[in-house]
Amino acid sequence: MSKRLHYKSPEVVVTDEFFIRRSRPLKSYAIRDLRNVGVLRSSAEPASPTTVLAVAAGTVASISAGWIFLQPPTAYAIGLLAVMVPMACTLPSMVRRGGRGWELHAIYRGSDVVLYSSVDERQFNQVKRALRRAIENARPPERGLDLAAA
Repeated sequence: MSKRLHYKSPEVVVTDEFFIRRSRPLKSYAIRDLRNVGVLRSSAEPASPTTVLAVAAGTVASISAGWIFLQPPTAYAIGLLAVMVPMACTLPSMVRRGGRGWELHAIYRGSDVVLYSSVDERQFNQVKRALRRAIENARPPERGLDLAAA
């Protein structure tokens, strides 16, 4: 185990040697192998195309089954519903909200990785500071001039 623990939570552990994300599967990154660590704002997740398609198909199927039995005004109202339900599924994800999260990105052994992401700015900043301290501690000590006294 590492010499010093910088941060520990149910989601993340940051030590002198490792950044460990407690997720399924567990991911650990050696601090010395992290390069170009940076912060990005995460974007809102778009609606799943599969979900939108399933909702639209279900609505169209129910309209087509009842079209023969319905009077024209009712059929038109249900047809309007067939258009509005898929739109209601996709529009919220397209609108930008203030609740976007933060992400820690890095290059780890040649590939881009997302080390950590959170919508809680306070917790995100704690993890970011802990990682910064771990990176600073992992650097080799700076050498002085090593001049011998004459």
